[in-house]
Amino acid sequence: MSVQKVVVLGGGESGVGAALLAQAKGFDVFLSDRGALKESYRTALQTAGISFEEGQHSEDRILDASEVIKSPGIPSTVPLVQKLREQGTPVISEIEFAARYTKARLIGITGSNGKTTTTLLTYHLLKTAGFNVGLAGNVGDSFAEQVIADTFDYFVLELSSFQLDDMYDTHLDVMVLLNITPDHLDRYGYSFQNYVDSKFRILQNARPDDDFIYFNESQPILDELAKRNPAVNRLPISLQTPVEEGGCLTNGTLITKTKEHSISVSQAETPLRGPHNAINMLAAILAAQSVGASNDAILAGLKTFQNAAHRLEPAGTVSGIQFINDSKATNVDSVYYALSSMDAPTIWIAGGQDKGNDYSQLDEVVRQKVKALICLGVDNHKLVDYFGNTISTIYETQRVSDAVAKGLEMGQPGDIVLLSPACASFDLFKNYEDRGNQFKAAVKNLMISDK
Repeated sequence: MSVQKVVVLGGGESGVGAALLAQAKGFDVFLSDRGALKESYRTALQTAGISFEEGQHSEDRILDASEVIKSPGIPSTVPLVQKLREQGTPVISEIEFAARYTKARLIGITGSNGKTTTTLLTYHLLKTAGFNVGLAGNVGDSFAEQVIADTFDYFVLELSSFQLDDMYDTHLDVMVLLNITPDHLDRYGYSFQNYVDSKFRILQNARPDDDFIYFNESQPILDELAKRNPAVNRLPISLQTPVEEGGCLTNGTLITKTKEHSISVSQAETPLRGPHNAINMLAAILAAQSVGASNDAILAGLKTFQNAAHRLEPAGTVSGIQFINDSKATNVDSVYYALSSMDAPTIWIAGGQDKGNDYSQLDEVVRQKVKALICLGVDNHKLVDYFGNTISTIYETQRVSDAVAKGLEMGQPGDIVLLSPACASFDLFKNYEDRGNQFKAAVKNLMISDK
């Protein structure tokens, strides 16, 4: 029997990991990236003796594949991907491919917002509880590369809608769906229902005894559950009402209840603030409980967690004005949660590449919290037009240092300057990390000159 040909499209973390796993499993592997590979990835492929190309896609060689593993960054509307599908070649994600080769139990976490924080916290809770657990998906090291040795008993996977789109047979033991709000609509034909369908793929292989953790006040989730009525053990999370089973926030206390365990802890005793982080923590606690972590271990782990950068990250205080880096907030819903968490008059820095944003959900919170808006983007007309009548002071710039200096000038001791852009970063920056790092550096420069 001839060796099956696997083609990997995209040579980033997931693609190179998938190529290495495919080779380890005996496939004839070819990796193709239309851009340039990072030096470390190029070296990894060369060391392994995997053939690859960069700067182009050799269509004939790709169309000859038995199966194609596609980077989540490549849209399914790309003509090459459509040709593959039309000729019946399976096109799958790195997660789908790697899941075939692991014995580990899988915890999958998705949502428009909060999934990285929830994934990192779930991983932290299990690791500090002594579980043999790996971290992968949209965060950390390649899932596929970790599956080559397959030494973990559990994996916590952050799953984007793009990864879910190319998953078909993967079975998740615990599924978390934090929320669904309009995002990435440019990838979904500007149809919110298409995006909802994508997120609900997390449930596609659910079994009745699997746990499904979800936010009960996300209307799109409730509407879809009513339509689909999946056979799965439901653990809802509420910020409004107590639950018989699941999680809730009551008078500032996080409470979770499962058949075996219940936990109660004041949110003030944890490192994460705001209602959105209450949802994230309740989801992580329930996920850890679902696989058997003890109450004591979970409570201890909660107190030692440090969140990833660029998520409501304190960037420094200058002249009594606090600067907060929330560069990861690339959609309106994230900004809503960020502004809701502010406990002082806020100078809001927003802007960038608009993804079809509807700012109406911010009306009330902007009126309550925002004293000035600084637009940091190439084209700010949508923000200016929308908030022109609500926010009396609006300033536009394309330079981070200018935005930070203006925030200081506009602020008074006790105020907050919040970078929470609601937009993608690609108009002025490499990515949201670059934007957040430049913001932090600019604040640091102000702190030095303030001494």
